[in-house]
Amino acid sequence: MNERIGNRIKSLRLERNLTQKEFANMFDISPSTMGMYEQNRRVPDIDLIVKMSMFFNVSTDYLLCKTYFKGIPSSRLHKKGIKIPVLGKVQAGVPVEAVEDIIDYEEITEEMARQGDFFALQVRGESMEPKFSEGDVVIVLKQSTVETGDIAIVLVNSNDATIKKIKRTEQGISLIPLNPTFDPIFFTNSEIEELPVTIIGKVVELRCKF
Repeated sequence: MNERIGNRIKSLRLERNLTQKEFANMFDISPSTMGMYEQNRRVPDIDLIVKMSMFFNVSTDYLLCKTYFKGIPSSRLHKKGIKIPVLGKVQAGVPVEAVEDIIDYEEITEEMARQGDFFALQVRGESMEPKFSEGDVVIVLKQSTVETGDIAIVLVNSNDATIKKIKRTEQGISLIPLNPTFDPIFFTNSEIEELPVTIIGKVVELRCKF
């Protein structure tokens, strides 16, 4: 097979009408790195190959140029999955498991489910574009702490949960939108306690909706 990985990535990206920069942002890598992948100057690691195959809904074998068949093997399609609720919103004071605003269900693998408790949340607004768009769904691992650079679900005061990139400092925490037209919001350590500012979970997967 003469075709190479980079050619397939570029072809699939163009089929989705995505620029190289937009596509790179979706996977938190630089456009220059994505350019090297598409020019076959570098090879993505297996974790990135898996994420791309899920995004494009093709098999990893197809991206790795081991087959001309794009589809996911039937053995994977029939593998038992775990359904988790897609929530339209999460409000302060209401445990995630008690939220009744379930708008859909998503499926995760049994292997993933064994890593902890998960739920899904529908993206609202434009503050996290271009990576997260209105109507997209994020898969969230429930946890009360995250690291700088993580994308998290955060509750501030009595407002609905928001999706933001986290930056921690000794003075407090910043909630950073990916859309440059929106400003970051900083909370001091005392504000975190008083409002409060609460981490609900870490975003571990994005499922784009078209």
